[in-house]
Amino acid sequence: MGFIRLGAGQKTPMTPLQALAALARCALLLLALALAGCSSLPRNGVPSELMSDATIPGMPDVRAPAGLPSPVMERDMAKSFAQESASDFPAMADGIVLYPHLALSGGGANGAFGAGFLSGWSSTGKRPTFKVVTGVSTGALMAPFAFLGQSRDGALREFYTTTRSRDIFALGAFLSTVGQLLFGEGIADTGPLIALIERHIDEAFLREIALAHQGGRRLYIGTVDLDSQRFIIWNMGLIASSGDPDALPLFRRVMLASAAIPIAFAPVFFEVEAAGHRYDELHVDGGVAAQVFYTGGLFSARELRRKAGRGTAREDIYVIHNGQLAADAATTRRSVPDIARRTLMAAGKSAVIGDLFRIYALALREHSGYHWVTIPEGINLNGNETFDPVVMQQLYDIGYQMARAGPPWNILPPGVRSAAGGG
Repeated sequence: MGFIRLGAGQKTPMTPLQALAALARCALLLLALALAGCSSLPRNGVPSELMSDATIPGMPDVRAPAGLPSPVMERDMAKSFAQESASDFPAMADGIVLYPHLALSGGGANGAFGAGFLSGWSSTGKRPTFKVVTGVSTGALMAPFAFLGQSRDGALREFYTTTRSRDIFALGAFLSTVGQLLFGEGIADTGPLIALIERHIDEAFLREIALAHQGGRRLYIGTVDLDSQRFIIWNMGLIASSGDPDALPLFRRVMLASAAIPIAFAPVFFEVEAAGHRYDELHVDGGVAAQVFYTGGLFSARELRRKAGRGTAREDIYVIHNGQLAADAATTRRSVPDIARRTLMAAGKSAVIGDLFRIYALALREHSGYHWVTIPEGINLNGNETFDPVVMQQLYDIGYQMARAGPPWNILPPGVRSAAGGG
């Protein structure tokens, strides 16, 4: 999701530098104590030789590791073409059916930009029904709402313009003792975020997701399994339509896990089954592995369309990056917090650029359209707290106006220009 600011009992908001200084002090303390031989909380982790076989009890087909073709995900995607409605994906004048795919990136509170962009796109009357929606981190929190369509724009606006840091995480007493830092799993308490997810994601919401899935549309969210170190893609519509009594809590946990910033937030436990025994997995922010993703290499949409008799259909990929890619040139101070902050900023931007190039390469292979948008240069993203409603409202308005004016899509990866000089 992004960085958090840390401080117990503060009366004024922390600056980014103070936040990173606090985080650095906590990390150094933890490291020193860990090297002294400190113990950890008990685990019943999956044996390494069984990690590839671990499944969710009662719902064995709802996820797959990225990077390799998945027969389970291929079958489910192939089924979607028989399920879909012509009203959702009508043929154009030339008879070709167009399948839009929306990919939402991480970015924490910067998700306000994406929320505003989606709403502005809706206001033009040209926002399509998406065949596939994917999300990680803050994008995972947005994705179910974007998946359900324009009727959920108001919920996204409320979340990304009225939410404060205290609505996402709590500190205070959590940082009051060395023991809690030493033996805990995260610096911040995500109880508020859990409550927020539970308030929005209820049985009625799950039924809507299930209906969309049964209507041939697909929703995927990514997390990272710390044990296997794999990027895991979850078929959220299949979870919703499973009829399993654990479907709702599992759906919520996947959303929480994809937004669980390592160290800052505790990993999310998932009970799994392998070789007839129950174990647990620890999952964290999907942005650790990918800031934004397309299909994760699980299947070739083009090949599946061909097999389904839709060989003339085309796909358009739309990527909303909830952040900025322009370099932030500034003198780095000789301090651990500032060095850490600048390093992570550079690494994060590099990761996004890599993801955009990867999706572009896949778009070329799949003969898909490729479009992406990002927060413009020169926009100040700094607020008085991590989730600052004032800054988030500004970002929402920027996204809204950009889309309202006609989405300024980039059709080539960052830094690449066409022969005519565009790009």
